[in-house]
Amino acid sequence: MTPPKVSVCIPTYNYARFLPEAIESILNQNFTDFELLIIDDCSSDNTAEVVCAYAAKDRRISFSVNSPNIGMVNNWNLCLRRARGEYIKFVFGDDVLISKDALLKMMEPLMRDKSISLVASARKIIDEQSNISRTRSSFWRPTLIAGDEAIRRCVFEQKNLIGEPTVVMFRKKDCARGFNARYRQIVDLEMWYHLLEKGRLIYLTEPLCAFRCHPDQQSEHNSKSNATLDDMALIFDDYLARPYLHFGWLARRIIAYDFCYFVWKHYRKNTMSKEEAVSRINRWVRFQKFILLLPLYKLVRPFLKLVRHIARKIGHNEMPA
Repeated sequence: MTPPKVSVCIPTYNYARFLPEAIESILNQNFTDFELLIIDDCSSDNTAEVVCAYAAKDRRISFSVNSPNIGMVNNWNLCLRRARGEYIKFVFGDDVLISKDALLKMMEPLMRDKSISLVASARKIIDEQSNISRTRSSFWRPTLIAGDEAIRRCVFEQKNLIGEPTVVMFRKKDCARGFNARYRQIVDLEMWYHLLEKGRLIYLTEPLCAFRCHPDQQSEHNSKSNATLDDMALIFDDYLARPYLHFGWLARRIIAYDFCYFVWKHYRKNTMSKEEAVSRINRWVRFQKFILLLPLYKLVRPFLKLVRHIARKIGHNEMPA
């Protein structure tokens, strides 16, 4: 059997109420040479009933249920292993493709330019009822940027400037390693770094997908723990020393102080003890020094954020629209 050009992957868990919208947004694509892999991680709702109804009508849909539950990252990697397409497109069970040309528009740059290893797009933010609240984009204009520079900007700003798994596409051959199971919250960002070490990023400012925010999403559960802080420290350990980042002393100090301030805010919000906050801060900046410089940091932080924002938005790596 000839493999499809694109493997669209939906790893899902207890998202039966959202799946019809996600599945229909994929089946309604103008580009049709794709397979749709839906892997349910042992849901307790009626996911199987919902998906089987669609699979009975469209042979491009392949559906399976894990037994037992293998966890979020392992389920993502199972999708990658089973995918047969040249290109990988994740669409999470609670997200939606809002353009009928989303697959085609994300695939075209990868087909045209072998130096591009990751395609991302702007996205709409929707709520549980699919109402659009805003558009989120990291760039003002379509942008083509070197992979190491994209990583450098994300690390320096301590932000995922690429986006969630639903808003990217990449080649299967570039992701053989799989998502890194050491991470819990920013596992997607770490994979984007891995892919960007292989080539360039193209960012499309047309919103092609919608990312849904709701209380039951995994990121909401992780936010109640310290998963984000743990992952940020881990990604610094894994990437800060990479020679292509070229961070000088001042940049490293800013990154360290930003992270410590993030830790301190967790303590102030009563999501961690002072003892734990002090321990985490001491790893990057001596705690007494952090407290001494905190008033000054609060004064200059808005200016630093503005400079970073302007530098990214009007950067010289932008390509013509």
